[in-house]
Amino acid sequence: MADLGGLLAEIVGEPNVLRGDQISDQYGHDEAIGLPVVAPAAVVRPAGTAEVAAIVDLACSAGVPLTGRGSGTGLSGACIPVAGGVVVSFERMNRILDLDPDNHVAVVQPGVSLEQLEQATAEVGLVYPVFPGELSASLGGNVATNAGGMRAVKYGVTRHQVLGLEAVLGTGEVIRSGGKFVKSSNGYDLTQLIVGSEGTLALVTEATLKLYPRPGFTATVLAPFETLDRITSAVPKVVASGIGPLMVEYIDTVTMAAITDAGLVELGVPPDIKDRTLAYLVVVLENRRDDRLAEDVAEAAQLIAELGALDVYVLPRQSGAQLIQAREKAFWLAKAAGADDIVDAVVPRGSIASYMDEVAELAGASGSWVAGCGHAGDGNVHLSVFQPDPSVRHRLVHDILAAALNLGGTISGEHGIGIGKKGYVQTLESPSKVALWRRIKQAFDPHGILNPGTVFDLDPGVAP
Repeated sequence: MADLGGLLAEIVGEPNVLRGDQISDQYGHDEAIGLPVVAPAAVVRPAGTAEVAAIVDLACSAGVPLTGRGSGTGLSGACIPVAGGVVVSFERMNRILDLDPDNHVAVVQPGVSLEQLEQATAEVGLVYPVFPGELSASLGGNVATNAGGMRAVKYGVTRHQVLGLEAVLGTGEVIRSGGKFVKSSNGYDLTQLIVGSEGTLALVTEATLKLYPRPGFTATVLAPFETLDRITSAVPKVVASGIGPLMVEYIDTVTMAAITDAGLVELGVPPDIKDRTLAYLVVVLENRRDDRLAEDVAEAAQLIAELGALDVYVLPRQSGAQLIQAREKAFWLAKAAGADDIVDAVVPRGSIASYMDEVAELAGASGSWVAGCGHAGDGNVHLSVFQPDPSVRHRLVHDILAAALNLGGTISGEHGIGIGKKGYVQTLESPSKVALWRRIKQAFDPHGILNPGTVFDLDPGVAP
């Protein structure tokens, strides 16, 4: 490893190779719950694509696994390194290379944070719409996991915003796919293969992202409901109303109580309404004109009331912003409360009520507690699982994910599989599909050095 460290230093400079005691614990984990911290043999911090390509070429020759890392805010363990491997940290590749208002695109390096891009786009009246809940998250990590968030009901997820990529394959070759254009019929779509691949196919060194005009005004509508079934029945009608909501969220009473008890927001819901409430529907609207926003809010409030809400509240703008910020912190509240696992399954949005009924039955049968909230507009359900017994928890999570698949859903909506959920992929996903994934990885990464053991094991015989 000393020889490899010296060779890495020749590529990026000695100060940009960390070894031994120089490596802090942060490089050995992300924010996933319950996964081990793994110390890499080295951390290398390249400054550009040529250095990344040289690092991959060296790793190929040495047979050393590489794990790409952005800000480390992921929730699946996808950036936990392999013991004896090397972390490729993109913290130095943090420049916005081009901000193009005419074409509504930004070209960024993978280490650029959402906060950086938000500030830069605001100055030119544009916005990058994917906000997965953590502004310190890097764009490279967002691309790797196909990050989503609350705005997906209107704008879609990361893959809908990525127009092109520059990436280094597992061979050290550099490819470009896509660009500053919105459509192409030019062979296989390599961009979309790489988006969501969690660093197993290539290391992204540049992303061309779609931007949108920035609306000037937002409003938040809060509606308590007596049953989750009434919320899920209302959601398709709200989405289909033509109002074009920015966010459509549900929050159960347990999660809402955690939010309010933490002092993150005061909603002003009367006690008699609160006592009858099982879950809350949160709808956020946006518009470039305040008068038109007011019309949309009035229409939405009337519709939601007609759909069975106990009451409808149009929150003051500060309270609305605080509620959304608090909703984004729901994971941290669950983690602080001692949650043992987090599930982010997806089902068709009309099936959320039946899915949650089944989840409640599974939780009760296993003696577990499951609380949650979710992106009701796109069927993405976030569940905090409280069950300290590992074997009981594993079976419960397996059954929760199987229930989602049986309803036509999928295992993960935005957190990714990483190493945390790969065992469930092996037991629940189609063997033919996983075998095809392995063949695709072989084409991109024939030496198997890029994030091996993430999403699936390279050896199909490895037990989950």
